[in-house]
Amino acid sequence: MDKNYVIGVDYGSDSVRSVIIDAANGAELASSVFNYPRWQQGLYCNPAENQFRQHPLDYIEGLEATIKDCIQIAGGSEIAKNIKGISVDTTGSTPVAVDAKGTPLALLPAFSENPHAMFVLWKDHTATGEAAEINEHATKFDINYLKYVGGIYSSEWFWAKLLRTVRVDTAVKNALHSWVEHCDWIPFLLTGGNDVKKIKRSRCAAGHKALWAEEFEGLPPQEFFSSLDPILNGITDKLFSETYTSDVAAGNLSQEWAQKLGLSTDVVVGVGAFDAHMGAVGGQIEPYHLSKVMGTSTCDILVCPNEDVEGKLVKGICGQVNGSVIPGMAGLEAGQSAFGDVYAWFKKLLLWPLDNLLASSAIVDKKTAEALKDEIADKIIPELSRQAALLPIETHNELAIDWLNGRRTPDADQLLKGAISGLNLGSDAPKVFRALAESTCFGAKAIVDRFIEEGVPVKGIIGIGGVAKKSPFVMQMMADVLEMPIRIHQFKHTCALGAAMFAAVAAGIYDTVEEAMQAMGRGFDVTYEPNEKNFAIYRKRYEQYKALGGFVVGQTSAKAQKTVSV
Repeated sequence: MDKNYVIGVDYGSDSVRSVIIDAANGAELASSVFNYPRWQQGLYCNPAENQFRQHPLDYIEGLEATIKDCIQIAGGSEIAKNIKGISVDTTGSTPVAVDAKGTPLALLPAFSENPHAMFVLWKDHTATGEAAEINEHATKFDINYLKYVGGIYSSEWFWAKLLRTVRVDTAVKNALHSWVEHCDWIPFLLTGGNDVKKIKRSRCAAGHKALWAEEFEGLPPQEFFSSLDPILNGITDKLFSETYTSDVAAGNLSQEWAQKLGLSTDVVVGVGAFDAHMGAVGGQIEPYHLSKVMGTSTCDILVCPNEDVEGKLVKGICGQVNGSVIPGMAGLEAGQSAFGDVYAWFKKLLLWPLDNLLASSAIVDKKTAEALKDEIADKIIPELSRQAALLPIETHNELAIDWLNGRRTPDADQLLKGAISGLNLGSDAPKVFRALAESTCFGAKAIVDRFIEEGVPVKGIIGIGGVAKKSPFVMQMMADVLEMPIRIHQFKHTCALGAAMFAAVAAGIYDTVEEAMQAMGRGFDVTYEPNEKNFAIYRKRYEQYKALGGFVVGQTSAKAQKTVSV
């Protein structure tokens, strides 16, 4: 009897991973990861200016390499003939300027080395000024066009990035026929699309980042954008009004891509979505259980029946959209702009001597120096975690704020900075690391508290992603801070599994996302139960965190006001 296999493709910040999944039971037949080569070299990025761009060739090369690798690992043509669907998730908001055929401008010779013609990664914060303008501009209208994105527009999102791009690069502005999210472009690519007007836009991306809403019958009116800046005159004509949930087919695999991948043109390609939203499905999300995808940042997803939030708008989150996660339910999104990135920053700080001095050592040769550096780099975070776990939790400990990449939620403000206080001559690496870990957990609590304050209960936490799988120290701390259990999903590539579930629905193997989740879900392998003896001290520490955060906000605002006045 023929099998039904599906492919899930998950584009992360540093790499793309693909999986082949048996649609009958969710078993993984193969997985493959491809690190973006241009991104690894730091090309087209300027961290000092918060500029993070990715070349479409990294995405295309990774797509072909991982799927072909998966097929070979799984068994070659015998497996390939039974693959029925492919679905894709990506980071977001990660948009790009395209031409009339829907081709990213960076794939054209004239723009091949132009960062403004490339995908503007979610973590790119060059558009903080534009985001502030959008927020101020929205107050001039009787209709609150920001109401479904928490009332605050972020520099991480679609419109802020578009406005900045057309302002700073006239050539890109003149060549731009549309502005397209990464999760919308990959299905368009796979289906052989050549007319930008026919791209099926994701409900998830459009609703959470681009101000699309059912109440507005699409995007805000043209007048909203042209009065923001005349440079946007006619922009809505280049975009979209209709959106699609990810259980819908974007089309079939094109002849070109079928030949490249060794698949049939009968393979159905689903409408795309953001990684955390598909990851929540892969992680078997339940109503009112917060799904936290914990990687470089976090993206927190909660679903509930539409009728439960009718007339209710949660302030300061990344939006609530009908069908953005599970069709027929409201999807609410929040998150932290830096999570794993906080630990990665500290690791990089500690590695500075090895990165900059060891190669010139007169004692060890270059090959040994590199091996030594790699060995220590692998051990730093696990050993810091072990040492930090032994430290007593006290109110006078070092204290940190996790806004190293700004604050996503609650209340987006990408101009905010991280901070560490309470340092003394006894402050060593494990103590500072513990403070940083606490800060990321307190940031998670701020999100949970906002949902609860706004009348949306949070009954439990589902942990997904690299940090959730690799750091028992952080997960136990988070359970203690949140005072609720955290279940860790057992599947390694949970976002890719979620994409595979959507592929199974788009291909007609299952009628609904819920049916696919039930059949293909892989369950949980660890539960971190909160330790009641730590509740009281963490409550005090959280109050200290909020007080320090308030100081940082005040200083940032004062600095901003001073800059404006000068």
